[in-house]
This record gives sequence, C-alpha cells and structure tokens, in this order.
Amino acid sequence: MVFINACNRNFLFLSLLFSVCLINVGAIDPTYLYKFCTNTTLNYTANSIYRSNLNSLLSSLSSNATREFYNASAGNVVYGLFLCRGDVNATACRDCVKFAVKDVVERCPTEELAMLWYDECLLRYYNTSFFGQVATRPGVYLLNTANVTDKDRFTRLLNNTMKEAAVEAARGGLGEKKFATRDANINGFQTLYNLVQCTPDLSGEDCGTCLTEAIGRLPVCCDGKLGGRVLFPSCNIRYEVYPFYSQNTSSLPPAASPPATLPPPSSITRSGKSKISTGIIVAIVVPIAVCIVVLLIFGFCFLRKRGEKKYNAVDNKNDGEITTIESLQFDLATIELATNKFSAENKLGEGGFGEVFKGILHDEKQIAVKRLSKSSVQGAEEFKNEVVLLAKLQHRNLVRLLGFCLEGEEKLLVYEFVPNKSLDYFLYDPEKQGELDWSRRHKIIGGIARGILYLHEDSQLRIIHRDLKASNILLDADVNPKISDFGMARIFEVDQTQGNTSRIVGTYGYMSPEYAMHGQFSIKSDAYSFGVLILEIISGKKNSSFYQSDYAEDLLSYAWKLWKEGTPLKLLDPTLMDSYSENEVVKCIHIGLLCVQEDPEDRPTMKTIVLMFNSYSVTLPVPEKPAFYNRTESDMPAMEMKYDQSPSTAGYPLSVNEASITELYPR
Repeated sequence: MVFINACNRNFLFLSLLFSVCLINVGAIDPTYLYKFCTNTTLNYTANSIYRSNLNSLLSSLSSNATREFYNASAGNVVYGLFLCRGDVNATACRDCVKFAVKDVVERCPTEELAMLWYDECLLRYYNTSFFGQVATRPGVYLLNTANVTDKDRFTRLLNNTMKEAAVEAARGGLGEKKFATRDANINGFQTLYNLVQCTPDLSGEDCGTCLTEAIGRLPVCCDGKLGGRVLFPSCNIRYEVYPFYSQNTSSLPPAASPPATLPPPSSITRSGKSKISTGIIVAIVVPIAVCIVVLLIFGFCFLRKRGEKKYNAVDNKNDGEITTIESLQFDLATIELATNKFSAENKLGEGGFGEVFKGILHDEKQIAVKRLSKSSVQGAEEFKNEVVLLAKLQHRNLVRLLGFCLEGEEKLLVYEFVPNKSLDYFLYDPEKQGELDWSRRHKIIGGIARGILYLHEDSQLRIIHRDLKASNILLDADVNPKISDFGMARIFEVDQTQGNTSRIVGTYGYMSPEYAMHGQFSIKSDAYSFGVLILEIISGKKNSSFYQSDYAEDLLSYAWKLWKEGTPLKLLDPTLMDSYSENEVVKCIHIGLLCVQEDPEDRPTMKTIVLMFNSYSVTLPVPEKPAFYNRTESDMPAMEMKYDQSPSTAGYPLSVNEASITELYPR
C-alpha cells in the first residue's frame, strides 16, 4: 500500500522525469562554478531596449564561440565577453559558451550585470563598458579543505611557481593570449600543478597587476590547503596536486599512481584505431537503463492509479475535515479545568501577546494555553478563520496549534506541549550551556531555518514571524527546535500583516533596522532575526546584553570584527571545547553575518539559507557590515564560504572536500 500511495503522489513527477531523462541522454554540460548577478536596482524588463540589445549581444557571443576570447557591445547599451580556459579545445570552448549564453538567462533573468564562471569558460556582461579594465571584484575562492603535510615548504613552492606562471602570462601584449601553466615536484609522490590566465583585453602590465592580487589572496583563502583557485572577472589562478589542465605529451609527469586520498586523473585520449572506452559505454548505457526502469514504474503506477482514485478521494476529504471550526474549538470550562483556572503554578511564561499556561486534558494529553491580551480589537469571526488556517500549518519545527477558545472576553490558543522549555533557558545559563553541545546547536539552527522557510514559502499562508528569538524556540524531548508564536501577530493585530505598520511588535536586539525604525517588515526582517539567533546560538551570548570590554559594543559588531580578522572561531562558546566541526561553525557564522546585513536586499531568503545550510556545493555571497555596526574602523575585504564535500563533479573533480570563498563588489 505504501508503494501504491507513493505512485499516486509521484505520478506526474515520474512523467516529467522520464521526459527529462530521454532528453538528457548523452548531454554533457560544462562544470558550473559560480554566478554573480546585481540586485534589483539594476534590473531590466522583458520588452526593454536593454533586453533587445542583450539578446543581440548574446547571439553575437554564441556565434563567435569558435575562438578562445571575444568581446562585443550592442547599441552602446550592453557590453559583454567570454573567455575560455587557455588549454581547452575548440569544441569544449564552443560548447561552454553556447551553454553559458542560455544558462545566464536562467540564472540572471532580469539583471543588467551578470557573470557566470564555469570550469571551462567565463561569461560576463554589463550596462557600461569594462573592456581593458582590471576587475578583481567580485571574486570567488575555491579551496580544498585537506591540509598539506609540510606547509612551509609547500607554500614557498606554490608562491614561486605561481609567480613564474604569472610573469609568463603577463608577457603577452594587448589582445594576445595571456595563459600559462607550471608544474613542480613536491616530493617523490606528488606534483604541484599551477594555472594562471588573464582576459586578452588587458595590457601585459594590467594582467600582471590582476594576477599579483589573485596570488596575494591565496594566503587568505587557501593557506596550507592541497588545492585552491581564485576567480576574478579579469583573471584567474588555480593550483592542485593532480593534473587538471591539458598537457602536451612531452610535458606529462612520469607515470605514477596517485595517493589514495587524491582523485583519479582524468582519462587520456589514445590515438590509433577507434575504440569506445569503458567510460563512454557506461555514460550511454546507464542513462538508458535508468529510463527503462522509470518507464516501467511509470506504467505500473498508471495502472494502479485508476483503481485507487476512490481511496484517495476519501483520504483527501477526511484531511479537509480535520481543521473545521467544530474540531478546533475548546470550551472555556475544559481549559480552566486543564490549567486549574490559570493558576500561578501552571504558568509557563509571559510574552508580548499574553500569558502561557500548562494544562492537562481529561485524556492526560498535555497542552500549552496562550491567554491572549483582552485588548485585541480583532473580530470573533476573523479570529476563528485565522485559527483554522493556522491549524493547518503542519511542520515538525513548528509548535502545533491544536485549537482555540473564544468565550466572552477570553481569546485562548491551545498548542501542543513541548517539555524541554525554550532555547534561552539553556543558552544563556552558564550552568546549562554545556547541555547544548555543537551537534545539538547545529541541529537547532537547521531546524529553525526549515521552520521559518515553511512559514514563508511552503505553507498555505505566507506568515512573517516578526518576533523570532531564543525564548520563542521550544525544544522537544529530543532537543528538536519548535518555533512558537508563529502567526500570532497576524491574528492578534490584522493591520500588522501589511508591509508597513505604525505599531511595532518584537524584541529589541532581534528587530531588523527597517522594521525597528520605519515599521517595514518582510521575509527579510525574519531573516535578520534568524541571523542574530544564529550568532547567539554559536556564542552562547545574548545580543541585547552583550559587552566585550572595548572590543565591540554588541554581538554583531564583535562577530564582524572577528570575521574580518580571520578569527571567526573566537566567537564560539567556550563550553563547546573541541566538540565541534570547524567547517560547520565557520559556515554558520557566515550565514549569520549574511542575514544581519543592513540592506534587506542583501540578506538571503530562507530558501537560500536552507540551501546554504544543507548543501556542500553552494557558494555563499560575501557579507557586508551588519546593521547597527560601529563604523569607526576601516574594513578589510569580507569573505564568503562555499563547501563541497562531494568526491567529484562533472568531468574531473575540482578538489577533495572543496570549499570556496567569494568577495563581491563593495556597495
């Protein structure tokens, strides 16, 4: 029966999957690395002059993809170029450019500035001319998280070989190819491979300037790492301990088996009588086999679906009857009996909208009852309709609303009872902080993110919490976070569901600047609160009462300064000792700083945050100064991390346990 239900739920999905599978058999796309698109201040519309000229430009770039580099403009409105990696063949270059021309429209659909990096090529365009100008922002840093054994020797060798390659590449004049590689023996078992490249529209001097700055970034992003690369708009560099670029036969290193921890070398094309390699056979046979299996499942589910329509219709009907007014309404006498008439010993806490009491129903089920303030002016019918909708919100990281009571002046909300109290009970107590080790804190951060994402995008309503804080995060018996008070601001004051309000509700230290000062709230104001909460969970400190001698005035400034200085782990709660993952901590701090940026447009959505949190192959944007930041000191360039722990990517692996850092344009 489980399999039948799965077939019904996924019937359409299987149809689409089968179609996509057939379309993509044999398709090989270039290896996507990173994109950069401007914010909404530089957007164009579908029928604009810019879009018309952009289409012409992209067509021109695509038709000239037979060369390594090409730049052009259209109508003096849009300027663009592509650059293929200096060692790729003409076919790979053409395929990458043609793919990028289509891909950029999907990834940057309305932006006047766009930049896409692939392993094989770069595509870039903007609304003003940038030809012949050195650009080192935005910058993307990719790094291998594995460490070298002899750091000092490796660093000296890397620095010397990179500089040699840079000098060679910069010898080219204006319009000439500026590309060079260098390899050097590390020890008897490993070789260091280096690659540098500039766009040919730069002069030799400008190319040298760009490469010098890129090489200067290596100690910042990739110090002591087995591999890394820096991608700038005007130049790029890369090093690895395996061959990642094409080499002439004469320059190939002696054949040797690579260490077990390194990825296997890419396959070598052999001359002579044509034969189909094992890899090609697998690439053809496996997709076909998968498509056949999908087709069989598709047919089976189709046959089963017709016989199960009646069963599903009954289920759907029952689901719809769960959240009716009658099934949700409690009478006042039942609630008073459960809470002992709202006795003081049953009081769990008090918030901005009322008191909360523990209760036990006649069937021994434990509940939490929120007694809303009697000053609410919301009508009874409107209140009940809102409750019905909110009761349909079902997510494991939300406290479930079980029902309500509306009698006389009483407006009561009945929730499931969560036994482990709230997050602040543990987080800010020096004696209880130790109970939240890093694995639990990491799980709590991820759970809160998923719960807010559900409220913002996946529920039947779009609900903006507006009071996300540690005391509103409850912990169940397994220390799973459950967000409470979601949507209650919407129910309690209807006028506050708009984008602007003259009545500010929330908690100092968690409110975004645009909400606290101007009454403007959105999903990005929740993202801000979430960022504050992340930094609190990591540090064990409360933002509103934080003080660190003369070093910083608040938690956000403290985290920012540590980030700039390259010592983000100093933010970590000392009680965690060595029981943490350095990569996880740094990535969470990075996400937190992204969320507390002053401009709401710069903050990520919760969908992006969840993707950042769960994925090891997503590059995070660079954080800017946090809101309310004390700006008395000059700032170093900020950094952004991307983690990729997959063993390989399309074609040849980028690096083992690869991470990346990105610098964006200063605003």
